[in-house]
Amino acid sequence: MHEPDALTRELMLENETLRSRMAYLLEQAERNHSIMTRHQAFDLQIVGASSFQELVSTIFGTLPIISELDTVTLSLVDPEADIYTVMHKLGVDYEQLPNLLFCEQAEELGFKTGDGRRPRPVLGPYAPSRHGAMFPHPPSGLQSVALVPLLRNTRLIGSLNMGSSDPNRFTPALGTDFIEHMGSIVAICLENVISNEMLKFIGLTDSLTGVYNRRYIDRRLVEEIARARRQGYRISCMYIDIDHFKQVNDTVGHAGGDEVLREVAQRIKAELRISDALARFGGEEFVVLLIDADLESASMVAQRIRASVALNPVELGSGERVDVTVSIGVATLDDFERDHAIEGVAQDLVAQADTALYQAKANGRNRVVSVS
Repeated sequence: MHEPDALTRELMLENETLRSRMAYLLEQAERNHSIMTRHQAFDLQIVGASSFQELVSTIFGTLPIISELDTVTLSLVDPEADIYTVMHKLGVDYEQLPNLLFCEQAEELGFKTGDGRRPRPVLGPYAPSRHGAMFPHPPSGLQSVALVPLLRNTRLIGSLNMGSSDPNRFTPALGTDFIEHMGSIVAICLENVISNEMLKFIGLTDSLTGVYNRRYIDRRLVEEIARARRQGYRISCMYIDIDHFKQVNDTVGHAGGDEVLREVAQRIKAELRISDALARFGGEEFVVLLIDADLESASMVAQRIRASVALNPVELGSGERVDVTVSIGVATLDDFERDHAIEGVAQDLVAQADTALYQAKANGRNRVVSVS
């Protein structure tokens, strides 16, 4: 056999190089298609999130996997802590979301926004002195980061922060079209879900007193009874009624009566823990849900509330002072039978507290009656 000449060998080598290059390009194309498919699924997942907790949990749980990242954090601009407070009241568990961060001013995010410029993503090596606020719990070996501004109608609402142990993953020379697209999707979903949660909160709040309404407490009670059954702690309920409230309205008018309602609500709230829930049930009636509280401890809280209302008159904006007292019925959940429907158990608990309230009023008002 003849040995291939130099030209043939050169052509064979060139073909081998082209085949290797083609195989690499095909591999990259398949990998990019896979990445694109995963990100499309991620987009659909966050667009379909129905609550704030579901949305941010999806971001933290899914994005690091599909993008092969070592850490993802989310910073939200929340000047008056409205988002933080409302989401907490709607049941968001921040202990499960250590990478969810809040800041008071957009400037704290560190993007260049002067001269009307649209803030752009910042890519580069990880520097603890510059990026510590964005990554309060950085994984060991963090090398490069991408800080992606979240914009809604030119307004900076937060930052999506991604980190990698690969020093070449995020560099200033890289294009940012892909992560800007991701940031815009995340920003739209955040704005929508936060707006919906705010509307939900408004729908669960009494507009006069600022405390919860009956709809909220009915829903919360079912959730807490289910949790109490799993974890084995006590739930107590207080039914509170302002004594002779009709006389208050007759004496100082309905505007004065509204002031009394607001003040009584605040005095009740001041005696409760953050885990407890206070709702106006209608008229001059309030219901309190006490978490992890037996009958004895709930009765002590009820006595503190009764004393807080009775000891100091309510001073109205007109300068008038109104003496006010409340009667309180207290009941504790002791039915942990699994075959009893939670909704029925919840109704029975409130009904028991209501029965105790009627006993308190029948016994002379301005008192607490507890039933086991």
